[in-house]
Amino acid sequence: MEGKLNQIYLGLGTNLGDKQENIKKALKSISTDCGRILKISSYFFSKPQGFISNNEFINLVIKIESTKLPTELLFEIQKIERDLGRLAKSNGEYQDRIIDIDILHYNNDFINSVGLVIPHPLIFERDFVKLPLLEIIDESYLVDLYSNK
Repeated sequence: MEGKLNQIYLGLGTNLGDKQENIKKALKSISTDCGRILKISSYFFSKPQGFISNNEFINLVIKIESTKLPTELLFEIQKIERDLGRLAKSNGEYQDRIIDIDILHYNNDFINSVGLVIPHPLIFERDFVKLPLLEIIDESYLVDLYSNK
């Protein structure tokens, strides 16, 4: 529903260049173009998964509120990635990146469409997402999301 304030969790990661500056620029763009940032997790440092690289990642999770619909939000975060220098994703293969922004949760919605699956299907397989998310996620949100209503 447009105009409604949606509760959204985003995962951010970077392993190229000035990583802290990449995160800072991404957060500024998210707050300008996507919605108000409510919570920010601690940084989580991790080795690349799914590909070989000497560049360690900085990851974090943020909670925002936004009136944007899921597809509008996806468009905005992909634009932020491109604006910060992210190259197009290549054939599903992982690679070093200036910035990566994923929609982890959007309200308590389950979405499974081409190019957008929410909740993000790999949350619980990746400590660099799961641990920062668990640090800031509202307990009542998790109960509502995973209960059998």
